[in-house]
Amino acid sequence: MRACAAVLAGLLGLAGATDFRHPASGVRSEPDILASVAALPPHLIDQLTEPIGFVQASTGEYLVLDRRQHTVYGIDASRERMRRVVQIGRETGEVLRPAAIAIGPDDHFAVADAPAGRERVQIFDLAGTVTGGFYLARPSGNRLVIRDLVLNGIGAMAFTGTTFLISQPESEALFSEFTPRAAVLRNVGVPRATGFESDRDLHWSLNVGIPVIDPTGGFFFVFQTGLPMFRKYDANGALVFERHIEGVELDGAIGALPTTWPARPPGTHPVVTSLVRAAAADAAGRLWISLTLPYSYVYDARGEKVRTVQFRGAGIMSPTSLFFTRSGRLLTGPGGYLFEGR
Repeated sequence: MRACAAVLAGLLGLAGATDFRHPASGVRSEPDILASVAALPPHLIDQLTEPIGFVQASTGEYLVLDRRQHTVYGIDASRERMRRVVQIGRETGEVLRPAAIAIGPDDHFAVADAPAGRERVQIFDLAGTVTGGFYLARPSGNRLVIRDLVLNGIGAMAFTGTTFLISQPESEALFSEFTPRAAVLRNVGVPRATGFESDRDLHWSLNVGIPVIDPTGGFFFVFQTGLPMFRKYDANGALVFERHIEGVELDGAIGALPTTWPARPPGTHPVVTSLVRAAAADAAGRLWISLTLPYSYVYDARGEKVRTVQFRGAGIMSPTSLFFTRSGRLLTGPGGYLFEGR
């Protein structure tokens, strides 16, 4: 890990060494401002240190994954009381170095963590009782996350209720579908060309992304690193379309993406920047993508961008997590804000 951190400054120094070129993204139009309709109260938010995932059960209870506290909290539907659901620890039924939370239709939720550097997925009920789980057979390498810099590891996960979708480009696919017994049902998607195929770690890092379940059928995969783009796959895993994520808001950031990396000492991994923070699909199959800049783009079922939005809570923010509730509202982190998702 120290070796990874040691090369961080050198890698960041190259941001802008060579520009990506992409089509003009059109004339700037004013984004839609979405004002929150509800939020978690300050006396609860103040008890959290680094909330990285918010989901909601059918009971109305909110679940919050706090990465720094290594804890899952439950917040009642009236947003008045908070309880510990899963606590810190490396043993089964505990979490350590968590990275992602996802909830299935039966209110069982899953947490991805990495005790002793071994990546693990555990399933819990709302009482915090572990009901299943597994370790990944193929480690994804040391995990390093510094704000919008990412380095391997399970950073995003989707839970269908019976299977898990996990970004794992080192498996030579964009994401893999796992059973709760760690069996791989299938690998979906061919990694995109990066020009760095001879540097496997860098090639994989530029294919990290977020698998998203489309409620109308199939899946999305949103690339988090490198040139921003996403793909749509049908329920059988066949590619439907590929789209670049473009907009005048992103022009400068895309132009500053590096295209060269220095040689790395043996045993270190590349650190790559991310322009995408979170993604989710609503009931109509529209894909919402939160950028590291304070903007989010919304794409329709054909992959056409239909909205540019900004979320306003206490101020304009860039959500680090997106989750559509059963009522159709959009729950965002880190502040636990609710927005009308229409």
